[in-house]
Amino acid sequence: MAPSIRPTRIERSVNGYAEGSALITAGRTKVLVTASVLPEVPPFLRGTQSGWITAEYGMLPRSTRERKPRADGRNRPDGRALEIQRLVGRALRQVAEVGYLAGHTVCVDCDVLEADGGTRVASVNAGVVALVEALVWMKRKGLIPGVPAKQLVSASSVVRLRGEAVLDPDYEADSSAEMDLNAVFAESGELVEIQATAEKSPASEEQVREMTALAREGARQVMGAIRAAIGPELLAESGFARQ
Repeated sequence: MAPSIRPTRIERSVNGYAEGSALITAGRTKVLVTASVLPEVPPFLRGTQSGWITAEYGMLPRSTRERKPRADGRNRPDGRALEIQRLVGRALRQVAEVGYLAGHTVCVDCDVLEADGGTRVASVNAGVVALVEALVWMKRKGLIPGVPAKQLVSASSVVRLRGEAVLDPDYEADSSAEMDLNAVFAESGELVEIQATAEKSPASEEQVREMTALAREGARQVMGAIRAAIGPELLAESGFARQ
């Protein structure tokens, strides 16, 4: 029997104001994602007809066991949050061709409501749903002639715990692991990005390959939840009906 991810559900259109939104529940981890369409681009794209897709990530104060202070100007920058939001942004830019977004930025905000492991991969997975909804909104409003679809992506995490590879770990497993790996894959199975860190002891290349293969299986499973959340109508309208 193949290893399975934790029970995962993604709900779309959970925010009445955002152009795209999704709520993912993976085990006890819950992340709310909103996608906002902004009529502006970063400075390096000004004067072009290109657009941009970016992400921000944060954890609410009681998303963790002990209260986490809110990020503000008095606190040092949260290096972990910056790392995660850059990962999410890079992953989502694989979903659509930014050169056709006509001077608009889609900003994907990922807010962790409850953290029990895997918040970065959950942010990617819900982010895909919210982004597709926002892109279809842009098409319907006439901001772009069509959705510049590239490929759907999904993400999964794996740890090595007591010498064994464990798929989609919760906080207890993740915090005790010898090594953790987070990976993003295209729906075709091709690797988009991989992050692997030896927390307690290094791993061999063979062990890393085993973890990567298990992460690919987890990403394949969560792709079903992504497609179910987007739904047949938006999949067809965005060009992702089946690739």
